[in-house]
Amino acid sequence: MNGAESVVRSLHAAGVEVCFANPGTSEMQFVDALDRTRLLRCVLGLFEGVVTGAADGYARMAGKPGVSLLHLAPGLANAGANLHNARKARTPMITLVGDHAVRHRGYDAPLTADVAGAAAPFADWVDTARSSESFAAQAMEAYAAATGHPGQGAVLIAPADLGWDEGGVEAGAPAATGPAAVDTDAVERARAALAGGERTVILAGGSALEDHQTLARLQGIAAATGAVIMAPTSNRRIERGGGRADIRRLPYPIDLALETLAPFTRAILVETQPPVAFFAYPGKPSLLLPEACEIVTLAGIDGDGPGAIAALADIVGAAPRTETRVSRPEMPGAGPITPEALAAALAHALPEGAIVVDESITAGRALYDATSDAAETSWLAITGGAIGIGPPLATGAAVACPDRPVIAMQADGSAMYTIQALWTQAREGLNVTTVILSNRAYEILKGELRAVGSNPGPDALAMLNLDRPELDFVSLARGMGVPGRRVEDARELMEAIRTAASEPGPFLIEAAIAG
Repeated sequence: MNGAESVVRSLHAAGVEVCFANPGTSEMQFVDALDRTRLLRCVLGLFEGVVTGAADGYARMAGKPGVSLLHLAPGLANAGANLHNARKARTPMITLVGDHAVRHRGYDAPLTADVAGAAAPFADWVDTARSSESFAAQAMEAYAAATGHPGQGAVLIAPADLGWDEGGVEAGAPAATGPAAVDTDAVERARAALAGGERTVILAGGSALEDHQTLARLQGIAAATGAVIMAPTSNRRIERGGGRADIRRLPYPIDLALETLAPFTRAILVETQPPVAFFAYPGKPSLLLPEACEIVTLAGIDGDGPGAIAALADIVGAAPRTETRVSRPEMPGAGPITPEALAAALAHALPEGAIVVDESITAGRALYDATSDAAETSWLAITGGAIGIGPPLATGAAVACPDRPVIAMQADGSAMYTIQALWTQAREGLNVTTVILSNRAYEILKGELRAVGSNPGPDALAMLNLDRPELDFVSLARGMGVPGRRVEDARELMEAIRTAASEPGPFLIEAAIAG
């Protein structure tokens, strides 16, 4: 058994079922091992950012680490944006990156580069295989690092000769680090904060948003104490709809975020950090909570959010409850697709058990609130701010949950970063409905220009408009094996989403956003 086969067999024994890959010459030993063993499903992506984004989406839904196979430092560099998103989401990720054979490294071949240096900004754990005998053991160390709490990104660099060389030895995974134990003192501090008669917000993130019972307990705490429950702006996954407790998200625009948090004098944090603005703006703070706001950390990012919330609910005598905050909007009528009509169309088109992938950016500003009382869904979103995660995230989620329809609400500009994901969806026959929100601009950047006090002229706007020529997403999709249609009417859009989600295989809808 060679080193590569020992890694494949060890990952399979640990429960890994899928490998997302864009391999090159230095990974042929893994291609061979994957073919000979037939132990892992291999999913090919035509761009490395598709590969890592799909691994992220898979891990968010499967509860298993997302494993990807990349080619040298340039391939890792192409994958970096979505590795960054996964790291911010704390998604468990194992990335195998091929490298030149050990004996070849000193000759400065064209693809020679510092792979470990390229990995450092995007991973929490980085190591290089040292021998074919220890290769699998190091892969299992990566597995343990990735699957510990909170999830981490682990990169294992794989010199080509160590994969080909005989002497591979299967290895088991070391025990992963679990969440930090519930801190009874922190629970008491949170109870005291809630009992003090102050305006209090509970900001809950991470695993607290992925558990139905925890969401119900948060709602119960709010009812019993008067606290307001909120989630961070960006979240790995939120379980919502179907009568579940609804959690409001902190708005992205800095002025709205500051206004939302201004009334609070106390904040209780659960698996999240104090909220910070995405960017610095002239004359505005970086930290979003009021300066005088007292902060209590109930559970840190490495903590047991569900356990801490259960303990807090118990000590304040709060029973679990569910209630939706916003009723479903009226079914859209015939007419232009405004942001509000878009939200109504999705709210009425969502099938039970759907997975929504939200990279809607500006045109989708009303989607989240409008769907709080819709069908039961898992809601995945961009987490690290690096656009281009939507198409691959939807691809990975569909691989993880083939029995659930995936609906990707996708901004047009960021879709072009990873549009190749459509080809993978067609190749794998995935039930992904991609709704392109076509406003023909990087609309969010126009807002950012205004936020820094700019009065943009024609040259500035030319860099932010997607025209000359306009993109034809239906033709782009068809060229990658995905059927599609363009829709300009809100009622027609609702029916198109319903139909596409109910049928097998991928489909693309280009929704022309009005105004």
